[in-house]
Amino acid sequence: MLEAELRDAVANREFKTHFQPKIDFQTGQVVGAEALARWIRPNGKIISPNTFIPLAEETGLVNQIGEQVLEAACESARIWMQEGFNATVAVNVSPRQFQASDLIETVLAILKRTGLPPNRLELEITESMAVSEPEKVARVMRPLRSLGTKLAIDDFGTGFASLSLLKRYPLTRLKIDRSFVRDICTDRV
Repeated sequence: MLEAELRDAVANREFKTHFQPKIDFQTGQVVGAEALARWIRPNGKIISPNTFIPLAEETGLVNQIGEQVLEAACESARIWMQEGFNATVAVNVSPRQFQASDLIETVLAILKRTGLPPNRLELEITESMAVSEPEKVARVMRPLRSLGTKLAIDDFGTGFASLSLLKRYPLTRLKIDRSFVRDICTDRV
């Protein structure tokens, strides 16, 4: 039943993009935002990403959801830019999206359609994705990086990526998993 509802939600564009600000701690300024997908049913009920993301991955619908979120995020970032904010937008790319043969073309088409300069977009992949298919990730990201699109590895430290593996990627940001920094001020070890 949830799968059928998920298919309807994709068709009806029920996924909304919310933004988590990124703050420069030295200046206190907002320097960017991370796009977060939220499924809000017409009746107002919110379906948790922990519920719909695994199902979307399993059914392949994550590609369509990802495209909708990417487009909404790029459109919002273009508006921010026009209003004078010097901010980038980060969008998660799922492992399934990386399997699609047209990811580069999809990103480029959305950037063109929304009018967002490539240097205002940051694509985030998980450490597990970086470890499982390093050649593919590098092959996909190099052309996008050459245009100015940024690349971040999220959740670093939760898997088995070595620092030497990171040299293979045209990275602009490494996001260390919160489990490493959560107790940084109180942990004596």
